[in-house]
Amino acid sequence: MTRDAAAERAAFDELGRRLRNDRELWTDFEALCRHGGRMAGTASERAAQEWCERQLAAFGPVSREPTAYAGWRCDHASLTSLPDGRQLEAVPLLGTAFTPEAGVDLPVLDLGRGTPDMIAAAGEAVRGHAVMVRHEYPFSTQTVHRRVKLGAAHRAGAAAFLVVQPEAGVGPVSGSSGRAGGPGIPAMGISAEAAQALQKAGARVRLTIRGEDLPQARTDTLVLDLPGGQAERAEERVVLSAHIDGHPLAESALDNATGAAAAIALARAFAPRMHAMRRGLTVCLFSAEEWALNGSREWLAAMPEPRRAAMALNVNLDSLAGSPRLTALTSGFERLGEFARAGAGLAGNDVGIHLPLMANSDHANFAACGIPAMRLIAGFDEPGSALRLLLTPADTRALVDEGQLRNAAVVAAGVLWQALRADSLAELRDRAAEAA
Repeated sequence: MTRDAAAERAAFDELGRRLRNDRELWTDFEALCRHGGRMAGTASERAAQEWCERQLAAFGPVSREPTAYAGWRCDHASLTSLPDGRQLEAVPLLGTAFTPEAGVDLPVLDLGRGTPDMIAAAGEAVRGHAVMVRHEYPFSTQTVHRRVKLGAAHRAGAAAFLVVQPEAGVGPVSGSSGRAGGPGIPAMGISAEAAQALQKAGARVRLTIRGEDLPQARTDTLVLDLPGGQAERAEERVVLSAHIDGHPLAESALDNATGAAAAIALARAFAPRMHAMRRGLTVCLFSAEEWALNGSREWLAAMPEPRRAAMALNVNLDSLAGSPRLTALTSGFERLGEFARAGAGLAGNDVGIHLPLMANSDHANFAACGIPAMRLIAGFDEPGSALRLLLTPADTRALVDEGQLRNAAVVAAGVLWQALRADSLAELRDRAAEAA
């Protein structure tokens, strides 16, 4: 090892030790959980944003950049078994269509997994029914996303949509409908026990969802910009991102208090070292991610092109615990996997690599702008991991192992160190043909 390489290694090792011993990483995580589910548009979200702003302001000026999104408010939601009047465990999907004031009475059609092919095969039997399908582990190469199933049911003439959390004793599953104020059908997440009650022949339900679409909704993107110390790369930025918002069912601990707390810890670790970096670091904490990635999409679309063009890489932190195994979702950028592995190696770890684009967090919106982007996630292709409990009342801090969170933060630090110190990141823009 050359003297320069040894010095570089020693400098990163010192940063890694600081992160591993950073007591505030865990206390920040717990503080975010204490704010509750942090659903966009609620007092819980606003309080969490104010708290995050205060934390980031310790490292430099923080901008609150107003960001539009297709908002929605639910005033009442219920699912009733007919004719016995039993109230079933259910929550409306975010942004879902509303029912008439008195609700709507519908027969239930159970389509099992409920893939688009299965919905199409049911033919006219779908029309006018509340179609019931199963929620799938969201982080897998085999997953069929709830919005894909919902869209297929809507097109087939279903009158409502029920998605089942398959594990007993957990409660209902939440998630976004992706409707964004447009056409749609009422959609709810329900518990395994509710589904069991509706599996009998001739089952009927009354759905009631009342509220209001809020097309002019606004949230804030929190932005901390830390310039690098070398003039030749003064305009370039590596963007470190995470989302603050979640769902009202629990604490949104895995998804995504883990990522937001790690992003703050990384800002704390890198801020005093930015004079030695070749390019700057921009830390973005988004909201309205749970609304079909609406917040970061609108934020990127609204900014001047030169600011977007200066973004050399996005490292997105979302759901960093629940399994000791980490994966980099590299959005079709062919050389980004090798880059991520080298960064993890610098931290004494390894990561799995998934090359095809997965539009399941804010990195997807950076990739859509041609910016190399990766999501660091725990539990990919591990359906038995704690991440199976995302979007449910079980997503509390009890699911999070402190050691896993610290390890993920250090892996992310290795990737950031490489990105901030590299002579050039231009080669990371190469994309697989199917992703271009």
